[in-house]
Amino acid sequence: MNNNTPKKAKLVIIGSGPAGYTAAIYAARANLEPVLYEGFFSGPPGGQLTTTTDVENFPGFPEGISGPQLADNFRKQALRFNTTLIQDDVVEVDFSRHPFIIKGKKNSHEALSVIIATGATANRLDIPGASDGEFWQRGVTACAVCDGAMPMFRNRELYVIGGGDSAVEEAVFLTKFGSKIYLVHRRDKLRASKIMQERALNHPKIEILWDSIVSEVKGDEIVRAVEITNLKTGEKSVRPAAGLFFAVGHTPNTAFLKGQIALHDNYYIQVEPGTSRTSVDLVFAAGDAQDHVYRQAITAAGSGCMAAMEAERELSARGLVL
Repeated sequence: MNNNTPKKAKLVIIGSGPAGYTAAIYAARANLEPVLYEGFFSGPPGGQLTTTTDVENFPGFPEGISGPQLADNFRKQALRFNTTLIQDDVVEVDFSRHPFIIKGKKNSHEALSVIIATGATANRLDIPGASDGEFWQRGVTACAVCDGAMPMFRNRELYVIGGGDSAVEEAVFLTKFGSKIYLVHRRDKLRASKIMQERALNHPKIEILWDSIVSEVKGDEIVRAVEITNLKTGEKSVRPAAGLFFAVGHTPNTAFLKGQIALHDNYYIQVEPGTSRTSVDLVFAAGDAQDHVYRQAITAAGSGCMAAMEAERELSARGLVL
C-alpha cells in the first residue's frame, strides 16, 4: 500500500474504458484537471474494448474499427486536453471523509469529486480451446451484440452457453445472422423468464441442447467445431461451429469499494435514475460498473459524459471550483 502524502485533485476518475476516457475529455474541457487511474495489473487501458476485434456499431466509423484502436483513440483524445493518466490500480477508497482518499498500489490522491468507471468483466468458463491464446476472439466471444454481425458468423452454426434471460436474448439476436443457433444448457430447464423461454422454444432457428456442456473448442486459425458432452449419458459429439458465445453473466469491477457506496444485489453500483449520482455526494458512476442492461461502448461513453457534467455542476454549485 502506498503511504505517501496524497496529491490533491479536483476530480479523480477510476477506470479507463469508454466511460472513463469520455468523462476525462469532458472534465478536462471544463477545467477540472482530471486525474485518471487507468489500471495496470487489472488489464490494459481501454477496458473490454481491448478484447474486441472489430467494432462496427460505434457511430462515426462506417467501415468499422478495431477495439484496441478505438480505445487508443479515446486515450489520445483525453491526453490532448491534458488529462493526467496514471497506470496504477486503485485498491482502496475512503468516501467517509471529504476530500475523498483514493489509494492505488503506488499512488494516492485526495479528490474533491470521484467518477467510478471500472466496468464489468464478462464471465467465461474454463473450456479447453476457449481461453486467451487459443480461440478467444477468434470465434469465441462473450458479446453477441458486439460481435454477432461479423462475417465469420454469417450463415453458420453458432453456439450459445447459458440458460438465463441473457443467454436467450443472445441466441435470438444471433438468429439474424447464423443459420442455426444452439443454446447449450447444463440443466433440463431454462432459468430464463417464461416469456424468454417461449421465445427460445418456439424460434425455428434455435435448438436447445439440454443437460449438456461444451467440453472443447476446436479449429485452426478460427473456430471450426465444438465438442458437446451430454451430462446424463456421458456421450460426446463433435459438431460444426463457427462461433461460441458465453452468456453466463458479467461481474462488475466494484469489489475494491468495500461497502463505501450502495450497490445493487448483483454488485452493480446504484445510481439515481436518469443521473450518474451514487449514494455519496460528489461520487458518480459511469459505464458498465453501473449498467447491467445495455453494456455497450456507446452507452458507456454517454454515461461518462453525464458523470463529468454532473461533477462539474456539483463542484461549482458548492463553490469548490471556480
